[in-house]
Amino acid sequence: MYAIIKTGGKQYCVEEGKSITIEKIDAQVGEDVAFEEVLLVSGDEMKVGQPTVAGAKVTGKVVEHGKGKKIRIFKYKAKSNYRRRQGHRQPYTLVKIEKIEG
Repeated sequence: MYAIIKTGGKQYCVEEGKSITIEKIDAQVGEDVAFEEVLLVSGDEMKVGQPTVAGAKVTGKVVEHGKGKKIRIFKYKAKSNYRRRQGHRQPYTLVKIEKIEG
C-alpha cells in the first residue's frame, strides 16, 4: 500500500515503514505527525482525490532534523569586477511513515 501526500509545497510518494525527507516542519524528534492532504491512496483499489481523498490520513514519527548538502551560489559579471559568493543549506525533517489510512 502506498499513498501520495502533499506537504511543504511538494508531493511525496510514501509507503508504510519507509523514511522520507521533507521540508522542515514544526515538530520535536519522536513526536507523531499526521498528513491530512492525501492526494492518492493505492491498496486493494486506487482512490484518487479531487483534490484530496476524503477521510484519508498518513501518520508518521519524526526521526531527526538536519540540514541538506551545501550548495554554492556564485554571481559574476564579466569585465566589471563583480563577484558574489553565497552558500545555502536547506533544513529538512526525516519522517518514518507508520500508517496509511484511507
